[in-house]
Amino acid sequence: MFETIPLLPGVNLRCRRDTRFKHGCLSLHWVAAMHADTTAMNALIPSVLLRGTVPHPDLRAITARLDDLYGAAASPMSRRVGDYQASGLYLSFMDDRFALPGDRVLEGTVDFLAELLQSPLTEEAGFLPEYVQSEKKNLISTIQADRNDKRVYAMGRLLKILCREDSFGLPRLGEPEQVAAIAPDTLYRHFQQMLNAAPLEIFYVGSFESAAVADLLRGRLCLRGREAKLPPQTGFHGCPGEDVTETMEVTQGKLCMGFVTPITLKSELYPAMQVLNVLYGGGMTSKLFRNVREKLSLCYSVGSSYYSSKGILTVSAGIDFDKETPARREILGQLQLCREGAITQEELASAREALISSLRSVTDSAGSMESYGFIAALSGNTASPEEAIRAIRAVTLEQVVEAAKTVTLHSTYFLKGEPA
Repeated sequence: MFETIPLLPGVNLRCRRDTRFKHGCLSLHWVAAMHADTTAMNALIPSVLLRGTVPHPDLRAITARLDDLYGAAASPMSRRVGDYQASGLYLSFMDDRFALPGDRVLEGTVDFLAELLQSPLTEEAGFLPEYVQSEKKNLISTIQADRNDKRVYAMGRLLKILCREDSFGLPRLGEPEQVAAIAPDTLYRHFQQMLNAAPLEIFYVGSFESAAVADLLRGRLCLRGREAKLPPQTGFHGCPGEDVTETMEVTQGKLCMGFVTPITLKSELYPAMQVLNVLYGGGMTSKLFRNVREKLSLCYSVGSSYYSSKGILTVSAGIDFDKETPARREILGQLQLCREGAITQEELASAREALISSLRSVTDSAGSMESYGFIAALSGNTASPEEAIRAIRAVTLEQVVEAAKTVTLHSTYFLKGEPA
């Protein structure tokens, strides 16, 4: 799907030439292994960079500069893919074909990206304290908003329990106390270290040929090669399972169940595992939704998610406090039916078509293609959407049953209300 061009050692450009869209996109990410000491700083840096540069020292000036680029947009990015955290900047801009003659929008966008990276506003060997403090507050608010969403909070707690010996259990944005402790000079030093040493992934989607984009980036970004290499992605790190119950002032219980499987995206049964996840709990036609919610009324909401890079499948259900035991039993019972092959052809076809529809939508926009290509590059999944669709179509009932037999319950987390 993307053509990969090594610009320098440790610096990759991944291009997708597509002339269907009025707007293209360019993203740059520095990539590192998830680590408790650096996760919060990595998440904070992009927002601080977008607050101001030496030529454009505040948000008003930054906005005016983007307006000059035909209303381009710039956003901070912080993503997690398996064991890796990627932080950086995403820019969306009008394709040069639609600009006035002589205007070079892509060139101006690359210049603006270079300015963000090479000329951030600093004071006494650190980022501007005012901007750092402001963005720290914003990041803490974002983290706390996730905590206030009890469904998100409960799933985060499950992953911490399930992956307590694995970096996958670390919060993607760090903890509030970690953010609060960040100093402007420490953050700037870390930024310089990441920019100069961490592997860089750059993505472009638009009408330009890849060679032209590569030449433009080499000439404008002033990048240097780096020898640092990422450790390989790993599957689930085995540790004893736990069954944790927590009380809080909530009106609805949140039951989260964590399962493990040796099947990851590099496994032969990966397409079958994708189908199993959708068939089991991935939508309104799934077994969990139709039986646990609709038929038995044991929950208000229920669904499953498959973390393919780690071999983890989770189930999340919103339930009444006194429905925990029957809900658990039925969630496990529906998985057992999958193991036994009690799957109709209609269920199998619906799961396949849901996945295929999602894969077809990948090419609907420059942004969705960038996202797909980014996850593919960091996870090691080299299949294009077209190849993935063919693999999904070929999944048999026997393969789904085989995948289901590998899934075992590891840990659970139940959030319930305070005693009356």
